[in-house]
Amino acid sequence: MDLGIKGRRALVCASSKGLGRACAAALAAEGVHVTMTARGAEALAQAAAALRLAYPDVEILEVAGDITTPEGREAALKACPEPDILVNNAGGPPPGDFRNWSRADWIKALDANMLTPIELIKATVDTMIARKFGRIVNITSAAVKAPIDVLGLSNGARTGLTGFVAGLSRKTVRHNVTINALLPGPFDTDRLRGVSAGQAKASGVPVEQILQTRMNENPAGRFGDPEEFGLACAFLCGARSGYITGQNILLDGGAFPGTL
Repeated sequence: MDLGIKGRRALVCASSKGLGRACAAALAAEGVHVTMTARGAEALAQAAAALRLAYPDVEILEVAGDITTPEGREAALKACPEPDILVNNAGGPPPGDFRNWSRADWIKALDANMLTPIELIKATVDTMIARKFGRIVNITSAAVKAPIDVLGLSNGARTGLTGFVAGLSRKTVRHNVTINALLPGPFDTDRLRGVSAGQAKASGVPVEQILQTRMNENPAGRFGDPEEFGLACAFLCGARSGYITGQNILLDGGAFPGTL
């Protein structure tokens, strides 16, 4: 399927690894010029080089920096000042017990997973409206739909973003600017393995056993492949997806047990 976005420009945050990288790759495959950001300069350079090799006809820019800081956002927007597509993404806060979290912990989580996406939307949405085309995809978490007790910081911050977008997305769609969220369940990423390692340490159970148990408990019997996630993101960014807005789409192998 031709998604009709060849030649468009995208800013994809936290895209050196995992789901962000998969989104950048899927967009590049559609002929989109991609600006990638990440904190780790070495991993980002390797990811960008791989995309340039795979898709020589598109421009791949890289901006090393922390997108959750004003300086990081300024650098990213300087490299890609008027994106047609914005993919918001940032690493999730650590798991734990809310009794141990300070105000600073909460502010850090809100900055990364709620306020940073809002700041980037604020910086880009008006030019999208002026051009009558814009696609914004927020990578959040299945925890928005079904909270995970040890991920309270993520539950709170990402749900706050979801509530904000619910209102804004109904205003921008008239101008062919959509805002949606993709809610990943267990995908085979460093994040999943890091959380599992923490659970293994706390429980004394080998991490391999925890991973296998988690796969077995999923209706699909496996973890998601990041490529699957990237393709879903690219579809939402397509020219023909303008009637989809304000939606929170689960990609979890059927783990959520509800009807709706």
